[in-house]
Amino acid sequence: MPLLSVAIITLNEEENLPRTLASVEWAGEIVVVDSGSTDRTVEIARGLGATVIERAWPGFAAQKNFAISQCTGRWVLTLDADEELSPELQQQMRVLLSSQPPADAFYLKRRNLFLGRWIKHGGFYPDPKLRLFRRNAANFQLTPQFEDRPVHEIIAFDGAAATLDFDLIHHAYPTLSTFIEHMDRYSSLGAQILVERNKASFAYPAFITRIVVLPWLSFFWNYVVRLGFLDGREGLLLHLYHATYTSWKYAKAWEMAGKQRKD
Repeated sequence: MPLLSVAIITLNEEENLPRTLASVEWAGEIVVVDSGSTDRTVEIARGLGATVIERAWPGFAAQKNFAISQCTGRWVLTLDADEELSPELQQQMRVLLSSQPPADAFYLKRRNLFLGRWIKHGGFYPDPKLRLFRRNAANFQLTPQFEDRPVHEIIAFDGAAATLDFDLIHHAYPTLSTFIEHMDRYSSLGAQILVERNKASFAYPAFITRIVVLPWLSFFWNYVVRLGFLDGREGLLLHLYHATYTSWKYAKAWEMAGKQRKD
């Protein structure tokens, strides 16, 4: 039985995957579940020693849970394909797992990069994520508090947890184009959920609040109160465009609901 298994889901990640796999090459097992990549993702994963399973896309939580179920190690580490363990975190994790870990699950502090810059303020750091746990001790779920964000799954875990000292590096958005496309896609998914739950019809004052007021309150809170301005131009762009997500989501929901009424 391997000491550590790493579970990763992929779709067209040929640019990110070599970096991710290099940071966990010391693990006893790496399981990559791919959902139909058309680039060299599968070839790269197999070439770097990963076990690759090709499976149709059932959704984020279901795909990640399937990847976990294919792991055989005593411990499981789940990673996104655009993440890597810092050298310090790799060393700490290896020492931890070779001893008697004091908890059954561990949070990793995530260092989010935007346009190549580490975003340290505005609520983006340390951004703890529960990613390392004893096999069969945790799984991914979509919970009610995330119902309007259908791709934001969380790990369900009930037990003793701790936080490791060093960073998981997230190469989130290397370009503005990828970030804007990401927000556009997620806002459409969120809008669809609002329509399905009959939360897309609102009076004009509420329309103004959701389309205009809430996004700018969000920007002010994160950029000013939570010191996002300390992250320079990158921080300004990140918080400005991130705030528009809410506006886009409610505007799209209103548009979808209107089309349904006409139909």
